[in-house]
This record gives sequence, C-alpha cells and structure tokens, in this order.
Amino acid sequence: MTTIVLIGTLDTKGREYAYVRDLLREAGVEPLVVDVGVLGDPAFEAEIRAAQVAALGGERLEALRFAREGSDTRAHALAVMGRGAAALVRRLREEGRCDGVLGLAGSGGSAVIAEAMRALPVGVPKLLVSTMAGTSAGVDVGTRDIAVLSPVTDIAGLNRVSRTILGNAASAIAAMASAPARSADADGPLVALTMMGVTTPCVLRVQAGLEENGFETIVFHAVGTGGRALEEMVADGLVDGVCDVTTHELTDHELGGIFDAGPERLAVAGRRGLPFVAVPGATEFVNFGARDTVPPRLEQRRIVVHNPSVCAVRIDRDEAAHVGRVFAERVNAAGGPAAVVLPLRGCSSYELADGPFADAEADAALFDAIRANLRRDIDLREVDANVNDHAAADEILGAFLELYA
Repeated sequence: MTTIVLIGTLDTKGREYAYVRDLLREAGVEPLVVDVGVLGDPAFEAEIRAAQVAALGGERLEALRFAREGSDTRAHALAVMGRGAAALVRRLREEGRCDGVLGLAGSGGSAVIAEAMRALPVGVPKLLVSTMAGTSAGVDVGTRDIAVLSPVTDIAGLNRVSRTILGNAASAIAAMASAPARSADADGPLVALTMMGVTTPCVLRVQAGLEENGFETIVFHAVGTGGRALEEMVADGLVDGVCDVTTHELTDHELGGIFDAGPERLAVAGRRGLPFVAVPGATEFVNFGARDTVPPRLEQRRIVVHNPSVCAVRIDRDEAAHVGRVFAERVNAAGGPAAVVLPLRGCSSYELADGPFADAEADAALFDAIRANLRRDIDLREVDANVNDHAAADEILGAFLELYA
C-alpha cells in the first residue's frame, strides 16, 4: 500500500494530525506518523516517536525537552530534530516505506519538516502546510520540489476553514503519491542551461538546437535557487554537460544582490570535467527586491523595476571588471573541455541598442577582465551581437557541440 510519512509536532498539533491521519486512511493510503515534538508529551502515540528522531539527530530527547521559544535551546532542539528527521526519511525511502511526505506546521515545525523533505530526491511528493508560506517558504523549499500550502489560519484547532484546507492537503498528497509512475527514460545526454527573462530568446534557441542534435535539456532559472540546484545536480553526476548562458548569480554574490547562488556557482561543472560553455549573460546588473530596497548609495544608478518584487541596478565599470575577473577564475577551474562566449553587443535584453543598461564602457571592462584572466588554453569566442541575437545563440550552440564531440 502507498505509504505517506506524516511528520510533525504531536505535542502541540496532535488533534490536527489525528484528523489528517484519518483522512489519509479514508483516501486509501497508509499514514506512517513521525513525531518531532520536543515541548511535551504527544497527544497520541506515533509509529515513530520523538525520542527515536532525537537519537538519529545525535541527542537524547530529555536533553531537548521544554526548550524555550526564541531561545538558543529552542534553536538547538530544532536543529537536532531536523537532522534526525532527515536521516529517518532517507532510511524510510530506502526501505520502501515512504511514497510521499506531508507536514503541518508553524515556523519551528516548518523548519524541521522541510529539512526532512529536502533530504528526499526530486520527484518524491512533498507537501508542507505552513503558516510561513508567505514569508520563509523560499528558505524551507531550498532546491527541492516541495509544494507549500498556506493554511490561512494557524494550525490550532479544527473548524470549517481548517478542516477544508487540511482535507485538501490530505487528498493532494494521497493523489500525488498514488499516481502511476512517470517514465524516467532518458532522451539522450542531459545538458543543463541557465536562463532569466532577459536571456530567454538566446536560451530557447540554444535549447532547440541541442534537442535537434539528440540532447535532453533541463533549464534552471538563475535566481539563486536555480543556480544552486544546477550545481547540486552537476555534483551528483546527473548532468552530462552545461550551457551556462546566464551567469548573473555571480554578480549578485559578489555585489550583495538577492539572487545569490553561493561561492560554488560556475565552478562545479568544470571541476567535474564536464563539457561546458560559459557566457556572462545578465552579469551587467545586480538585483534587489522591491524598488524601496535599493541601497541609498545606488540611487543615482540606472534602475529597472522588473516587477513589483524585483528591480535591477546597472553595475559600473569597476564592478564589471571585478565580476569579469571572478567569472574567469571560476571557469579556470575547468578540468575538462570548456569554452567562453562573449556577446560584444550586450549580455541581456536590457543592453540592446536602445536598452536601459546599454553601457559600452562598463561592458568593455567586463570583457577585458575576462580576456586578461582566462586560462589561455580555454576556447574564447567573441561574437559581434547581443546575447539574444541568433548569431550569439548559434555561437554558443556550436561551441558546445564541438566540445561534446
């Protein structure tokens, strides 16, 4: 029978968990309840008790009991239970006892449950009903396919609203976990690409060319989580090559933007020796949140409000030179076939001839820094086109096909 791991704090939300457990049984799946509560005794006995989870996290439950909200002891208890829950669900999955995971939580419980969910591979159904859906959902989800449902109310009692939403959650996870398995047959070597809206025409043309040549493609949105997911998949050996068209996350990492993918961005594929092409796509700006989040020191820069939640600020010549040096240093880590393509008429649609970020001086500093710092044995190609012109996309595609041959 399909098994749903129902994980949460039975000391504070026992009534709600008992309700959802029964709904799962009515839906024809078997709930396996895991207690991660540390504040007191559970409302009912779970199949896997909190003491077992704590032990997997490296401590005795008694040492974590009655941790105070907002204290260091509370944070420590959550960390221990998160580690233990992650180890547990990995083991349950290996044993064939985890076809999906469901959790209901506030802030602390969401952190613990999400850590457990992130321990599972992409494709295993994961549904988190969290009061933090509108605030910290991005942190909870990370780079995994976790579905987050807002409960609207706090998870504290059963009423006409909560019963409906919890019922929807139970039905959703039961349906996802019980659905026929999708085919995972490969359609050829898998090539990863990176994209933002301002590089989309280029990426779509490169993607089409790769697929015409027998490759399967997977595209990552270069907004921090996308870049981290790409590097993780490369590190896990799931990708056969990379066309890193949109390396914007380097700029945000170096200059304090919101789409920071961390210090490993653009380095992992090269270290693994995979064929990869790197392009300084969308590196000419740094992203911040809503318009009023732009630091005062940047108010005189050219600014584009991309949408109500994201705006872009043009970087200057010195910043562009710094980003170019970092770009080259990351590519230089390559132990296998690599190439760099420079689109000399602009790195995004913001840099078209009449675009808001067109700046020949800053672009020259970026390109000069890449030229000066790139290893001499790495193929460097320059194309007199904007990154979204057909000529640039075709140059990127051609470079990759040559490297992969």
